[in-house]
Amino acid sequence: MLRSSGYFESRAAIMTDSDKTDTPSRTVKCVKFQKELLGLDEPPWPGDLGQRIYENVSVDAWKLWEERMKMILNEYRLMPWQKEAQDLVAKYMEDFFFGEGSALPPDYVPEQGKA
Repeated sequence: MLRSSGYFESRAAIMTDSDKTDTPSRTVKCVKFQKELLGLDEPPWPGDLGQRIYENVSVDAWKLWEERMKMILNEYRLMPWQKEAQDLVAKYMEDFFFGEGSALPPDYVPEQGKA
């Protein structure tokens, strides 16, 4: 099971309904869902990729990515503090949001539901 790693946790402060009282909602035309949705509060990743995500990805799409990222980290047994791991995650992230869609790792086997 993936444990909280700090770097790979969502740095985006996702607003809840109670948080919205003082701040107007920010919406984006989400590249994943192709409609206007609530946007992230801040770039969730450093650099140009983080800025592109901030400008084009909704909170809902980011939640989907977080689940995919956990799977990638676990399947590849990545050490999140290593540059190579960060580079690989960034590649998958860019493809997930802006490419053909991130493919599952080749050795990935979905968990079987309990009968």
